[in-house]
Amino acid sequence: MTRHGNLPIEMNSFVGRAAELDEIAKLLDRGRLLTLHGAGGVGKTRLALQAARMLRDDHPDGVWLAEFSAETDGDRLAGVVAGAFGLHEATGRPILDSLVDFLSGRRLLLVLDACEHLVGPCAAVVSALLAGAPDIRIMVTSRQELGLPEEVVLAVEPFPVPPPEAADLAGYDAMSLFLDRATAVAPGLRTDERAMMAVARLCRRLDGMPLAIELAASHMRALSATQLADQFENRFASSPGGVGMLLRHTLSAATAWSHELCTPAERLLWARLSVFAGAFGTESARGVCEDESLPDVPAVLASLAAKSVVTRVGDRYRLLDTIRDYGRDRLDELGETVPMTHRHRDHYLSAALRMSVRWFGPDQLEWADWAYGELRDIRAALDRCLDSGDPRTGLELAGALRVLWCHLGLVREGRRYLDRALAAVPGPDRTRSRPLWVAAHLAIIQGDMPLARARAEEALESARLHGDVEAEAEAQLRLAGTDLLAGDLEGAVKHVLRGARRLRRVRKDAHAVLLLPLLLAVIATFDGDLDQAVGILRATRRRCEELGELCQRAMGDYVLSLALYNRGEVAEASAAARAALEVKWRLRDTVGSVLAIGQLARTAVAEGDGRRAAWLLGAARRIWITFGLPGQGVDSVFELREAAANRAAALIGEAAYARAFEEGAAAHYDAAVAYALGR
Repeated sequence: MTRHGNLPIEMNSFVGRAAELDEIAKLLDRGRLLTLHGAGGVGKTRLALQAARMLRDDHPDGVWLAEFSAETDGDRLAGVVAGAFGLHEATGRPILDSLVDFLSGRRLLLVLDACEHLVGPCAAVVSALLAGAPDIRIMVTSRQELGLPEEVVLAVEPFPVPPPEAADLAGYDAMSLFLDRATAVAPGLRTDERAMMAVARLCRRLDGMPLAIELAASHMRALSATQLADQFENRFASSPGGVGMLLRHTLSAATAWSHELCTPAERLLWARLSVFAGAFGTESARGVCEDESLPDVPAVLASLAAKSVVTRVGDRYRLLDTIRDYGRDRLDELGETVPMTHRHRDHYLSAALRMSVRWFGPDQLEWADWAYGELRDIRAALDRCLDSGDPRTGLELAGALRVLWCHLGLVREGRRYLDRALAAVPGPDRTRSRPLWVAAHLAIIQGDMPLARARAEEALESARLHGDVEAEAEAQLRLAGTDLLAGDLEGAVKHVLRGARRLRRVRKDAHAVLLLPLLLAVIATFDGDLDQAVGILRATRRRCEELGELCQRAMGDYVLSLALYNRGEVAEASAAARAALEVKWRLRDTVGSVLAIGQLARTAVAEGDGRRAAWLLGAARRIWITFGLPGQGVDSVFELREAAANRAAALIGEAAYARAFEEGAAAHYDAAVAYALGR
């Protein structure tokens, strides 16, 4: 994601729609809400994205996309939009409030794709955004209008097609689209008069529907244009009713026809892939869909991509809504809906457990990419468990996703899932032990110390009852965290030593090796034993580098910065804080990132740069508020920032401080991080 937006990379060329693109530019110049309205498969999304790309220069804060097709809960739409900007639900503050605050004062274009199944909730979100962020424009794609007073609707129609009597077939977008996609799969495509007449006949039969045309063109590797046209005409039955009914029938017929042209293995994979809610990687497709009846999923998946049944999204794949719906119907006919849903659930549970075990090592960026890339399906697996009478598996999955909740920034979402799952599986139950200590960790991050203590104590009791040594160790470490933040250093040391001893009995990885010295260094820093803290942290950093470990290294760098600052080594403290920020931001750890920015403000003050300090404090303040973080942190951290603010104002004066603070607060968070890193 960049300051210019998050639009996906184009996987093939955009064809036609010149008049519509001009009209969209005019309508968005005059108004703030535009809905592209049309039937499924008519090309609304592709048109919206192309228009957004063309209008990028008109929107200094970028063009952004939020996709709603996989969502079934209207209450989550604001969170989906926030996620497009990298915002996370971190506390009890409504995410819509954080989103409005973030967008206020920004000049950007937001594309909301596939709103038709949640029109009411979508309209509510759009109204709030337009009211609270007067300089943004919103473009919606939907099969149904939102019904808002400020809404302008542009009907997206199928491509015009050449009439039977047409002698000149050039200039028709339907023809151009077919030829562009057909040439991609069959470079030696014949374009003589007979072939072009067959293409025109096929485009007419497909009513100029772009998705249907793309599906047809993908089969040109095996069939000629004449054969394609003949086959489709042989299976086409005219539909009664109006134009809308005819278009739906046309797309349905084209989809069914494309299905018939697939091999048995392709049809089976098509059906099974419909269980995915969002984008998925090849390994996930294998994990869910591969068995003795479908032994080579990667090869079949590549074939479906070549036939435009699945769409490439970077290094992942996805099904368009119409294609997914058709696949689900076939999955029902095969009697595989329930078993495939269970395989989907089991795959993501297994992957989450592997991520939890392997996180503390050299593959953290790859795991972070996997977790964010397949977040829709992780959520779908959780929701299916908790909504469909399988709460114990849902609880196990919620606990296994501790990396996503604790280290990758999704604090509030993790707490919501854990609270829901724990309520559904009352104790005593062995499954509760891990989720309880994970919930305690999240409560510590949120500054909710009473809940953190209660969750950690219950986790400890559950772990001891069921003989779960690792969960017992982790619970002890969370109790240490609550003691530390309460100022009970003796209690913190006691729990750290108990937890570390137990952890080393069951784990031999970087987590077990590095955690004890890191936590002892934190305690030493709080206790003022700075030389000991610095020595431990520098040795631990070298060990992290040997192991390729980033997450704990960044935690250590932040604490090292605090210790070095307190020793008066300001330049070194600044370098350590920048190192922490760089990693935390790459991992999307918002709490860790904003703590590092605040620390860099302190070092700027110590170096006599009051303006830079004020700018960074403004940026940090905006991120705390925008991301809905708790009370701007625990008291000790808040006091450090307040002291830095007072010193910065004394350096440059109250008026100059206020100006620099507001400049930082107005900066996009990517720009804030870049400034903090000195880029």
